[in-house]
Amino acid sequence: MEWLNYHHLLYFWVVAKEGSIARATRELRLAQPTISGQIHRLEEVLGEKLFARKGRNLELTEIGRVVFRYAEEIFALGRELQDTLKGAPVGRPLTLVVGVADVVPKLIARRLLEPALKVSEPVHLVCREDKPDRLLAELAVHELDIVLADAPVSPSLRVRAFNHLLGECDVVFLAAPKLAATHRRGFPRSLDGAPLLLPTENTALRRSLDQWFTTHDIRPRVVGEFEDSALLKEFGQTGLGIFPAPSVIVDEVRGQYRVRLVGRLEEVRERFYAISVERKLKHPTVVAISQEAREKIFG
Repeated sequence: MEWLNYHHLLYFWVVAKEGSIARATRELRLAQPTISGQIHRLEEVLGEKLFARKGRNLELTEIGRVVFRYAEEIFALGRELQDTLKGAPVGRPLTLVVGVADVVPKLIARRLLEPALKVSEPVHLVCREDKPDRLLAELAVHELDIVLADAPVSPSLRVRAFNHLLGECDVVFLAAPKLAATHRRGFPRSLDGAPLLLPTENTALRRSLDQWFTTHDIRPRVVGEFEDSALLKEFGQTGLGIFPAPSVIVDEVRGQYRVRLVGRLEEVRERFYAISVERKLKHPTVVAISQEAREKIFG
């Protein structure tokens, strides 16, 4: 059995942080050939290239980023061990790095993530928002712990990940008071020809709504499409159009944007997922998110 040489890992870690072997020599107080040789030996043991040269600097490969993240954890634990033995307070918080798909409403994301900050241990929460495919690429190389999304991972994506359904709810339509009063009677037929603000076509909700409109021969007048759900609601409160929202946040949306309920579509469902590289959720904060979502938010 071949053991990992932690001196080699340390040299790799410092070079990755400094961005070049030349800068790492000053930190490690070692000659450049020594550091180069030790990193080459680590690559031989792992069977993977860890760096790719870009100009005068070195960039981590995909495997290099995975190894770097593990090295960060290993050396952080080493520092914690030293602090513990010295009698210094430890208190190193759990780190949860979450990718939030830009199509997930901010109010939903906040409610889903709140339980992570209520576990018994201190937690350091890092949120990154981006397109789902970009977040899944980061998840694949372990730069994220989970991704919150409105749809499961597509089989066409070459990403080994598991979908954990957090819950689902129906959809409500809301509008500024005057517009809501005009279209509340006769809902949902009243949406035919009505001004609508909708999410863009790359969202699961938009695809479900378009299908529902087609099935029921309802042709609304789409006056705006938005990638950002918060911006959609900002326009909605001005009276520009009627807009959809997940029913679980209807009270927050009504209070925050001073809008009124037009009607509820029980046939159209919104689903939210936690996507991870683990078949079974293990991170205590992610387990808390899943339990709260299933038992309280969507339960």
